[in-house]
Amino acid sequence: MPVVLQWLLRLGPTNPIAVRLVQGGSRRRRHLYIRAGYLGVLITVLLFLLLSASSSTISYRDLAAAGASSFRAIAYLQIGLICVLAPVFMAGAIAQEANPQTWDILLTTPLSPSQIVLGNLLGRLFFILALLVSSMPLFAVTQYFGGVPGTSIFASYLIAGCAALLVAAAAIALSVSRLVGKRAVFAFYVSVVSYLAVTFAIDRIVSTGGVTYMTAVNPFLALRAMLDPPGYPRATGPMTGLSAAFLQHPVTTWCLVSSVLSLFLIGASTVTVRIGGISGLGGLKGRGSTSQAPWYRWMFGLGASGSEYRAPKTVWHNPVAWREAAARNSTLGRMAARWSFIALGGLLGLGIVVYFAGGSMPNRLFRAVVLYTVVGELAVISLVAVNMAATSVAREREDGTLDLLLTTPITPSQYLTGKLRGMIAYLLPMLAVPIGTVALAGAYCGLAAGGVIAHGGTGAYAATVTYNVPGMGVSHELPAVLPESIIVATATVIPFVAFCVMVGLHWSLKSKGSLSSVVATVGVAGTVAGIVGLCAWNAGSELPMVGPAAAALSPATSIFALVEPESALTKTIDESGVQTARFSLIVGAMVSAAAHAALVYGVHANMVRAFDMTVRRLAGTK
Repeated sequence: MPVVLQWLLRLGPTNPIAVRLVQGGSRRRRHLYIRAGYLGVLITVLLFLLLSASSSTISYRDLAAAGASSFRAIAYLQIGLICVLAPVFMAGAIAQEANPQTWDILLTTPLSPSQIVLGNLLGRLFFILALLVSSMPLFAVTQYFGGVPGTSIFASYLIAGCAALLVAAAAIALSVSRLVGKRAVFAFYVSVVSYLAVTFAIDRIVSTGGVTYMTAVNPFLALRAMLDPPGYPRATGPMTGLSAAFLQHPVTTWCLVSSVLSLFLIGASTVTVRIGGISGLGGLKGRGSTSQAPWYRWMFGLGASGSEYRAPKTVWHNPVAWREAAARNSTLGRMAARWSFIALGGLLGLGIVVYFAGGSMPNRLFRAVVLYTVVGELAVISLVAVNMAATSVAREREDGTLDLLLTTPITPSQYLTGKLRGMIAYLLPMLAVPIGTVALAGAYCGLAAGGVIAHGGTGAYAATVTYNVPGMGVSHELPAVLPESIIVATATVIPFVAFCVMVGLHWSLKSKGSLSSVVATVGVAGTVAGIVGLCAWNAGSELPMVGPAAAALSPATSIFALVEPESALTKTIDESGVQTARFSLIVGAMVSAAAHAALVYGVHANMVRAFDMTVRRLAGTK
């Protein structure tokens, strides 16, 4: 066999790391369930779409249109599932290989740096690519109905494959850096979701109906540019350079940019893997200094790095609650990250309202910015809450802390209640950012609409929006953001976050490890929130009277109803007026708070009953 071919095989198919990962992952029941669930979801959605479009008198043209519409739906769904599942498959690269002991063993082998990096990459990327290949027959079925060109199918696979490659390369780069551990798994997941949401929001805000510079850096937008050219047209006219690449060829640019960035991350990982990753470049020093704490640590109440003494603190009546709220602020990095989010989010919300008050922003753009900012912040906080709760009990079981707590007089009810209270207390300052943003916007628009304060714009820049009821000759003057925002947002957001925390605690108590607990919690909470949100979205605009109350069952739909009531509460406003819709929205917020509180109580009571049995069953699990 030629030497070059042997070298290529050692990098890929016969790489011992890749072989170990593929063989080990193929035996795991969790991977089997993920693959089966992936295909099951795609098959179910395709059958539902085809059957819903069929009838006894359907023509070939209608059948081709139904096939094309079904293909677009499952193409978007496939991209979404890949973006959700890729971080799950790659999480092991961060959680396992980021362990310094794992790297010490790997670096004693005769494997070259490229074999180490590519083995980890290809071994884990194999499962993602296998998902894509397994769905090819399903996509091929849509061609029997017509209306689906083969080039579109392969282009959708190319977009999804480039997205998976970029996520995989980023995960391997984090693993090789040696700067992260298991806790970075969730941060990596949040970063992927946040990137997709932020680029999508920017595209919606700056778009004039066609592609933008964000299209070529977001796989969903690139797929939309390919599948819906009439509704999402590309730029026309003479263009050169980056403008032509991003605005006229977004699909090609996405594939090229993601591939080049992936190669850069792989190359950087290959260069730094044997010198200790990025941490080896900086010459990081160990701890042990007993000198006086620098001013930036003193400001946060921390002692010197490595110091054995720290000033005592007052413990709450429930020590578990105090520990959950205070221990997460035990390091400078955590405190800086938390207060940076609060400070930057607060300044952003204040800046949006001040800029709008000066008459420099149209009310359409103001509402869009407030909506995407608040919903994005709530999504990040909800994911943080899920991660905190899902790793709380599992982490204490792994490090032996739970065994010590069980020897104290603390009861299961006190333990779980303390966990919930401490995490909510830790998250409340962060929750104040999105709630305060929408409350400030609502208060300003209410005062400006009532003439209490002067607004700097008129017409499209006014603090009010005119809504004309279709076919009735009636118009309503609405504040750009409803003044009751603080009531509705508080009543829907805080209980929902408490519910997410309780679900995370439930799976953390039942799961053997932190990683499986996080994955299960994200799946359950995401599914429940998605189903409830979708029902609330449709009910809010389609049902009279009770529609606004139903819209308040989900935080996202309630924020949408506060920012754009004429779109979220259309039926009620058309038939009963604005005041009825606003009153029903407030009532629905109270009902939502009570429902989430009841769910929290029910999950808490069930966990208390099964606490001793579950803890004993998993005793000694590491």
